[in-house]
Amino acid sequence: MRRVGYLSLVGAGVAAVASRLVTQFVEPRSLRGLSAERLAVTALVGAAVVLATYGSYRVVGGWLTERAASKRRRHDLRNVLRLAFGLVGLIGLLGVVTEQWLGVLFSLGVVGFAVTFALQQPLFSLIGWVYIMVNRPYQVGDRVAIEESKGDVVEVNFLVTTLWEINGELVSSNQPSGRIITLPNSVVLSSHVKNFSQEEFPYVWNEVAVEVAYETDLDFARETMIRVADEVVGDEMERNIERYRERLAETPVELEVQSRPTVNVAQEASWVKLRVRYIVHPRRGQRTKNRIYERILAEFNDNPERVKFPVSRNR
Repeated sequence: MRRVGYLSLVGAGVAAVASRLVTQFVEPRSLRGLSAERLAVTALVGAAVVLATYGSYRVVGGWLTERAASKRRRHDLRNVLRLAFGLVGLIGLLGVVTEQWLGVLFSLGVVGFAVTFALQQPLFSLIGWVYIMVNRPYQVGDRVAIEESKGDVVEVNFLVTTLWEINGELVSSNQPSGRIITLPNSVVLSSHVKNFSQEEFPYVWNEVAVEVAYETDLDFARETMIRVADEVVGDEMERNIERYRERLAETPVELEVQSRPTVNVAQEASWVKLRVRYIVHPRRGQRTKNRIYERILAEFNDNPERVKFPVSRNR
C-alpha cells in the first residue's frame, strides 16, 4: 500500500516538473480557440494533484493502519481517510481546472446547500456514519440487532451498513442464514441499536432452561445444573466477570453479579422451570447452550429417582 503511494508521489512530482517545462520550452499555440500550452499545463497540474492526493492517502493510510490496534480500527481509519483525501483532491482538482480557488469553495457551499434539500436521505446516512464513527454504537465485527434485522457487521461505509444475517426467516438459534442485509446509516438516528459484542465487554448473559416435575429434588437438580455449567463455562466466566463489574462501576447502576453460574427457579402451572444463568460470547452462545443442556439432561436421566420430568402433565 505504501509502495504504491510513494510511486504516486513520484509521479506527481514528475507531472509538476513537466508542467513547468511546458511553460518554458513549448511555443504557445491555439487549439480550437484555446491555448494548447494552457491545456497541457492544466492537464499536468491536475494529474499532479490527483497523484499527490492518492499517494498521500496511500502513504498516510498505510502508516496509520499498520499501527491500528485491530481490524475494526483499520476499517474505520480507511473510511475516514478516504473521505478526507477525496474532498481535498476534489477541491484541488476543481481549483486547478477553474483557476478560481475562492470561487470553487463558494460554489461548493452553494451546491452543498442545494444538495441538502435534494438528497436528504443520503445526507442523513452520511450524518449517521459520522455518528457511528464518533459514538461507536457498533463497529465492524460486532453482532447487532437494528430494527427487525440481526447480524454481524461486516462493512460500514459512508452511506450503508452491511450485516451478515443471523436468524431471520430461514434459520433460528442465532445461526447464520447466508443472507446479506444492507441498512442505511440513518437508522442509528431514529432506531434502537442492540449491540451483543461491544469491544469493551464482548459477552452476554445466557440461560438454559429445564422443566422438571414438582416431585423433583430441587436442591439436587439446582446443584447439578450449577456444577455442569461451571465445568463448561465457569473458569472463563470468572475471568471475564471482573470486566463486567468494572463497567458497572462506571454507571450509577447497583447490581450484584455472581462470578460463577447460578440457577433461578420459576413455578409454572404444572411443572417447575429451572434456569441456569451464565455469561458467554454471543457467537458461541448456541454451542455452549447445547453442551450444557445435553450434559444436564444426561445427569438427570442417570438419577431418575431424584429428578422427575412432567411427562404425564399438560405442557
